[in-house]
Amino acid sequence: MAACCCAHLLSLAGLPVTVEPLERPRLPVILLGDQALALVRDIFGQPELFANEPRIRRRVVAWGHGAQSVSVEHSAVVVSEESLLERVAPPLLSEGNPTYEASWKILTARPLPAPAVEHSFGVRLASVRRVLLARGSDPGACWIESLDNGWLFLIPGADHPWEGRSGWLLAIGGDPEALLDQSRVVAAEVGVLGGSGGSFPAYPRIASPLCAPGWVCCGSAAMSFDPICGDGTGHAIREAILAAALIRAVDKGAPVAELLTHYEARLTAGFRRHLAVCRQFYSSGGEGFFWTSEAEAIARGIDWCDSRLGSNARFRYQLRGFELEAVC
Repeated sequence: MAACCCAHLLSLAGLPVTVEPLERPRLPVILLGDQALALVRDIFGQPELFANEPRIRRRVVAWGHGAQSVSVEHSAVVVSEESLLERVAPPLLSEGNPTYEASWKILTARPLPAPAVEHSFGVRLASVRRVLLARGSDPGACWIESLDNGWLFLIPGADHPWEGRSGWLLAIGGDPEALLDQSRVVAAEVGVLGGSGGSFPAYPRIASPLCAPGWVCCGSAAMSFDPICGDGTGHAIREAILAAALIRAVDKGAPVAELLTHYEARLTAGFRRHLAVCRQFYSSGGEGFFWTSEAEAIARGIDWCDSRLGSNARFRYQLRGFELEAVC
């Protein structure tokens, strides 16, 4: 998604762009919140994008040891990553001119360029399982529940592979069957637990450095987020807007060193905000080793961000639309 946004915005500015596709497994389901959806619609000029897709209108949350569930308003569409990319990628993901020598590279997938290294804050993993939802389950709801050794997130599916209504179960920190055995809220919504949809790291990660003359990291090459906040796609889009704006500013003659310093600081500050939200959840989710150890890792991440930001906490540029302008 970050690559598609960058290529589109740079092409609109009249800059030649070549996109090199990299294959990786697609996410089976994405909750695309209203803000992220509005950004996609605005960037690609598709005001009706996903207007008829299934919507989540409430979130049922049981968070904390012995907590009762509460229902809160929520607004998002349920889509698959494949469906999202099909709407925005076909005109972009072409090889372009293979002889074109790019003066800048925007890296949205690993491997990272030297000397960048990845810093991780936590060890938690997420497992994805297909499920058949129980009869009477609310099609406009998703469910989140913390348990002794992890947490569960259940969302109605964007596709319907079985008879009945399907969904996806995300289990963080423990085996899905074991966590479901402890569950009161999510387990009541699961009719049948199906096959595995794979697993992935669910702890926050960030590359450092994030940029240098000639290249910038963006999207999953720059940062990966804990799914607890549900805004990974939105972060990737906002990073892409900033990366494209940086390249456009360089093309207009703005000082490269200042732009790179601004980019590094902006992304690091965004990552710190994500960690601060994560700390609230992991400090209150439970009392066992899983919760205390992961909260400590998040705290280390916040300290790392503070040390990186240092004197760069004041930003030298600001976005106006899709352009970077120097702050007077």
